[in-house]
Amino acid sequence: MSNRWSGPLHDVAADAGHVDPPPRVGFFTDTSVCIGCKACEVACKEWNAVPEDGLDLLGMSFDNTGALGADSWRHVAFIEQPRRLGHQETGFAGLPTGPSGIPETAVAVEPRLREAPRGGAELGTSPLPGRTEPQALGMPGFDRPGDATGAESRTDFRWLMASDVCKHCTHAGCLDVCPTGALFRTEFGTVVVQQDICNGCGYCVSGCPYGVIDRREGDGRAQKCTLCYDRLSGGLEPACAKACPTDSIQFGELDELRERAARRVEQLHGLGVPEARLYGHDPNDGVGGDGAFFLLLDEPEVYGLPPNPVVPTRDAAAMWKRAGLAAAAFAVAGVAAFLGEGRR
Repeated sequence: MSNRWSGPLHDVAADAGHVDPPPRVGFFTDTSVCIGCKACEVACKEWNAVPEDGLDLLGMSFDNTGALGADSWRHVAFIEQPRRLGHQETGFAGLPTGPSGIPETAVAVEPRLREAPRGGAELGTSPLPGRTEPQALGMPGFDRPGDATGAESRTDFRWLMASDVCKHCTHAGCLDVCPTGALFRTEFGTVVVQQDICNGCGYCVSGCPYGVIDRREGDGRAQKCTLCYDRLSGGLEPACAKACPTDSIQFGELDELRERAARRVEQLHGLGVPEARLYGHDPNDGVGGDGAFFLLLDEPEVYGLPPNPVVPTRDAAAMWKRAGLAAAAFAVAGVAAFLGEGRR
């Protein structure tokens, strides 16, 4: 793998020409504590003046946005998974997910993996007196996900919830293909669209391996999450992370978030949740690692995420080189044929 597709994650801003940039920042979304409240969606729309995109439930539970798009920079997915007949073990014993109508839910969704300097509970503790995380997650009454979701007697399905967003890729296909320079890499390592420069060509739409970026109906210009670039410039955290009541969306320096996420996965594995895994954290994947990565409780496809995303422009240089060599070979063959015909 070439140097362009590997190396420290915090170098992207310097590679883009920023002198002495601050540490790269991003999101770590822990879906195991998402309660589907949609506070992130509302905060994003309100702060960034993103238009309302309808209230159609789309036949998918409470998921009225359906997918990321020009008018949905944050999308909270609601995924219902039916449980097998007979209530056989699903592999998620002791880990309740989704909203519940009983008071103990606040304990059950703990821990919030926030560090003490940010005001949250330290790893291995619960903010409620007398309870530790293993005790909270294994307390009686929480057999399997779905057991206490809504009516206490409902045990035929479980919720998986996740707040999706632009991944702010290390190697962003949208940035590579933009012909006008409307997309640019900020000093924080994020990718932003400049609306006054975008001409609506749509190349970035096909250049995104996640299907995140889209053109807004009406003016046709590309739109996506900016990771609240204006707030970052003022020393504030993004609106969605600020509004998240369970710290499912965590904002900070990317290197530190990756360490925190690894500890969280190890913790869940120790609590008997082997299905917990990280998505988008690997700097050696097809996009060089994401600036917004996730802890998932199932395969990426379940959440509508590609299992092996690859930025379309990764092999562009090699393709152009091969095309140039082929064109040169054809030219040489043509000249040879012309000279041979002339001798006759």
